[in-house]
Parts: sequence; C-alpha cells; structure tokens
Amino acid sequence: MRSVRIFWLGAIFLSLCLLGTGPAEAQRKTPYWASISAGKARMRTGPGRQFPISWVYVRADLPIKVIASIPNWRKIEDPDGTQGWMQANLLSETRTAIILGDIHPLRAAPDPSARVSWRAAPGVVGRISKCARGWCYIDVFGRGGFVEEAHIWGLEPGEAVP
Repeated sequence: MRSVRIFWLGAIFLSLCLLGTGPAEAQRKTPYWASISAGKARMRTGPGRQFPISWVYVRADLPIKVIASIPNWRKIEDPDGTQGWMQANLLSETRTAIILGDIHPLRAAPDPSARVSWRAAPGVVGRISKCARGWCYIDVFGRGGFVEEAHIWGLEPGEAVP
C-alpha cells in the first residue's frame, strides 16, 4: 500500500513539474530583447541541429531580438536584420545594445550638454542598466555613460529599462 501511495505522489509531482517545463524565456511572450551569451553561437535556417548553419557569431553580449520561441530554440533577429534560429541555451536575458552610425559620446548624465565621459565607435556593444526619457546608461567593460537611445540598437523606442 505504501509503495502505491509513493508511486502516485511521484506521478503527481512529475505531472506538476511537466506543466511548468522550460526556462523562463520559453514562457515569455515574443518579441523580447536578449543577448548572445556564448563566445561562439551558430544561427541556423530552422529550429534544429539538422538545419544548415547560416551564420556563426563570435561575439558574446551581441544584442538580439527574439521574435519566435519554441522549446529549446529561438528565432532571432540580429542588429543587421538577419533572422534565423538559435539554441535557447546560447542566449542570455542580459540587456545589451550596440552603437549605430557614427562615433557617439557617452555622457556623465542624460543630458546633451553633460560632460563627455567616453566616446563609442559604431559596433561597440555595452550592457544596458537603465533607460528613461530617450537616454540609456550603457557599460562597456567598466566604462559607462549615457547615450541617446536613437544611437543604439537593442530596445524598443521609448522603452523604459529599470
């Protein structure tokens, strides 16, 4: 009798676990922003290892936009607009942004007249720690500052990042 009860308790526990399977990213609504966590990540033409590799990224922290989600795979878009599939375990919820266009100043305060702390060239990637009122604070390997959101890719226009 005891073994039957343990069996059913185990079966109920397993069922409850299976109802909530998958990482938090798998349960998020798309689209959402993330970044590549691996130093080498392959984009594929479809959601599976049997699909051809269309691109190899060798840049951890590159911002990406997740546009579709299935278990273990995410359809992503990169800063150039290229779309494809990547394994979910190669992505991070860390918010990053990439500098667009020209060299842009990273300022000490979210104000166009604030002191310039650093200058960032196009293609520089930084971690976003907060965005508000058209400005984002990004950190590039310990050197941070505020940049106007119009000069970066990695968030929705007007998005507030806490």
